Amino acid sequence: MKDLKFEQKRSLSRIEAAAQLEALAAALRHGGSAELELGPGVLTLRVPDELRTELEVESGEGEIEVEIELKWSTGEAADG
Repeated sequence: MKDLKFEQKRSLSRIEAAAQLEALAAALRHGGSAELELGPGVLTLRVPDELRTELEVESGEGEIEVEIELKWSTGEAADG
């Protein structure tokens, strides 16, 4: 599989942001192949039973930033 990077920055309502997080949570809950609707397209990911997480919260300059990072192995050997 080729390396993939998808990044999306946009303004959402609180309800829209919750819907995105709920879709991701459902994909994590069910595992297997998860389909996430992201703007005009759909991203399909294989979600394993075990993954690594990182939660970061920063406050400053009149804003709060919350980052949730999920990582897992693709099961493919690294080139090198």
